[in-house]
Amino acid sequence: MGQLEGKTAIVTGASDGIGLGAATRLAQEGAHVFITGRRTEQLEAAARAIGSATAIPGDVSNLADLDRLYDAVRDRGQGLDVVFANAGAAGFATLEETTEEHLDHIYRVNIRGTVFTVQKALPLLNEGASIILNLSTRADDGWAGFGAYGASKAALRLYTRTWANELKGRGIRVNAVSPGAIETPAVAKMVGEADAEAVKATFRASVPLGRHGTIEEVAAAVAFLASDQSSFVLGTSLYVDGGESQL
Repeated sequence: MGQLEGKTAIVTGASDGIGLGAATRLAQEGAHVFITGRRTEQLEAAARAIGSATAIPGDVSNLADLDRLYDAVRDRGQGLDVVFANAGAAGFATLEETTEEHLDHIYRVNIRGTVFTVQKALPLLNEGASIILNLSTRADDGWAGFGAYGASKAALRLYTRTWANELKGRGIRVNAVSPGAIETPAVAKMVGEADAEAVKATFRASVPLGRHGTIEEVAAAVAFLASDQSSFVLGTSLYVDGGESQL
């Protein structure tokens, strides 16, 4: 029997990458997982691969799409035990290069989308539920070109602490994961296939363990925070970064 047997979970941004990996792991632990993402065909294929999953296509920055997601959870009639607010937007832009469009896109998805993903979950959350936000080591280090992205993740770090305080009376725990250099499709999407390997090599060079992390390693951290194994963990950010932010 898995650690989440009989539980209901939501994972946003679950078409691929960390979201898909986390949804797969939560299902392996016994949860039924509602997954959402903007690419309908890819999301539905992900649900089929996961097995115990329901695909609800949508964009977390669109409140009507979030309402459809939570209506589906409500219709299942078992409440909600785990929310992994994973969906996010990334992009490189120095201060000089930053445009209104870049800033608005990053903040709309990463901050606004996460805030309302969690807010709209509140009426459905069962006692003892776990909320997990996906942050980033870029929230801490000030890398050139990551200003908007890092600032959005730093905002979510504060929300993690604030919501942990606000919801602890309901027995709901709020925590976060902070991945570092993880082998996902995200870098190629940002910079293109031709430049992806050079960018990943730069990331890898800053990791004390000397390698990229895997999606499965982040998923394991999410499963830990989702389960009763982390029952005395509250308001923290669990770094999954090969020591990059610690050493």
